[in-house]
Amino acid sequence: MDAVAPGTAEAHEIVAALLVRDGRVLLCHRSAGRRWYPDVWDFPGGHVEDGESPIKALARELEEELGILIQQPGPELVRVVEPGFVLRIWLVEKWGGDPVNASPAEHDHIGWFDVAQIADLPLAHSGYLALIRDTLARLAPL
Repeated sequence: MDAVAPGTAEAHEIVAALLVRDGRVLLCHRSAGRRWYPDVWDFPGGHVEDGESPIKALARELEEELGILIQQPGPELVRVVEPGFVLRIWLVEKWGGDPVNASPAEHDHIGWFDVAQIADLPLAHSGYLALIRDTLARLAPL
């Protein structure tokens, strides 16, 4: 998640996807050389461009970063407001194609993780683990 420096007047809108498959979540490892949030695990996504709707931006970012196509994401799970940016995260359970690291300049690795594995990862936001845990618990078969 690239964002403007805290304290600047302009807030960027950022979209991201919590992709779920077989009780696991797809995360992207941000390259160590990234200016913002380097060397942490993050959800795929990016900036909303001028004149672009958040849903269109999410679809574009997922195609650019993972090579997958989504028609309509699931519900918006959370909206995180931080100095300099607003992050909206949607649940995505259906897509076309197999996710690959189509943007190696941004991410040096992608992977599928269950909750136990995620607990030991450095995450881009402190609230991600609870969001993932709650979402997977809600989606788990009874």
